[in-house]
Amino acid sequence: MARRRRAERREVIPDAKYGDSVLAKFMNSLMYEGKKSVAERIIYGAFDTMQAKTKQDPLHLFHEALRNVSPALEVRSRRVGGATYQVPVEVRPDRSRALAIRWIINAARSRNEPTMMGRLSGELMDAANNRGSAVKKREDTHKMAEANRAFSHYRW
Repeated sequence: MARRRRAERREVIPDAKYGDSVLAKFMNSLMYEGKKSVAERIIYGAFDTMQAKTKQDPLHLFHEALRNVSPALEVRSRRVGGATYQVPVEVRPDRSRALAIRWIINAARSRNEPTMMGRLSGELMDAANNRGSAVKKREDTHKMAEANRAFSHYRW
């Protein structure tokens, strides 16, 4: 916990092609070592692939995928009297979106297609259709929170 003041939120500049700040945040999360042009190329290439395969707006599919992966509940460790309990808590909207972005990127990286464009487009289409690794991660998180509902009175 920071001892000084609360860190101020930085404004994310919307991406160049679609003008969407959530997509810019996704791009920043995908980026390695400050190579934004590479991340841009991967995302726009994945969007072109999605457009060709589904004949739908890729930005709409992207937001649908994020909505399907975003968790509503998660468990937090809480120490009470020497025992640690997994306490289910509701997730704030900004954290929910951050988790969804992280899960989609990790699921895409663990797929076995040859290029990152293919992996990302596949994972985004799967998530938009409510299947895939990232959606399974959300389901597992919700199951864990549901299983530990008995400890919800330890919420702080």
